[in-house]
Amino acid sequence: MQQGQGREPHAEDLVEVRVSAPDADTAAALARALVEGRLAACVQVLPGITSTYVWRGEVEEEAEHLLLVKSTASRFEAIRALVRSEHPYDTPEVLAVPVVAADPAYAAWVADTVDGEAPPGRERTEDDS
Repeated sequence: MQQGQGREPHAEDLVEVRVSAPDADTAAALARALVEGRLAACVQVLPGITSTYVWRGEVEEEAEHLLLVKSTASRFEAIRALVRSEHPYDTPEVLAVPVVAADPAYAAWVADTVDGEAPPGRERTEDDS
């Protein structure tokens, strides 16, 4: 990854958004949509996790996949909106975890990827800001 030409990002500008998904197909579709839409620089999918949680008063246990979405805090609301619109769960996990330190070159790459030029074939709009 090469350091971009944009402004110097700070680690505090970065977030890792955690999203759980019920299966590999859902996880892959969400990951691709986030990266293609320039809402994430990278999405890592960790298969084989087990979530134990309370839902509607009952303890549930499900096999899931965990997405680790590398992005910036300014993109969180757009990430949340995309996940809510594309996710099969009524209440999907969309949890932004702040980054307190990062390699400067990596931070620049993430920021340049999500906040830089729009991907070919897609014009940036005021809503992209």
